[in-house]
Amino acid sequence: MSDFKWRHYQGAIILGCVRWYCKYGISYRDLEGMMLERGFEVDHTIICRWVQQYVPEIEKRLRWYWKPTTGLSWRIDETYVKVK
Repeated sequence: MSDFKWRHYQGAIILGCVRWYCKYGISYRDLEGMMLERGFEVDHTIICRWVQQYVPEIEKRLRWYWKPTTGLSWRIDETYVKVK
C-alpha cells in the first residue's frame, strides 16, 4: 500500500493502533503496552505521530459513509401557538 511507504511498521499495525486510539479512547502509553505484548516495540510518541498524520486522511476517505440519508432541512406545517 502506497500510503505506508517508507514506514518501519506494516500498515495493519499502524491502522490498528490508530483505530484503537480513536474508537476506544485508549491512551498512547496503554497502546504501547498492548503492542509490546503482541511483540512490537512501539514508542507512544510514534503512535501520537501516526494519529496526527493518518486520522485526517481516514476521516476524509470515510466521509461518504457518514453522510446523512435524509435531507438537512426540516419543515413543520401548521404550527399553533396558544397565547393567553
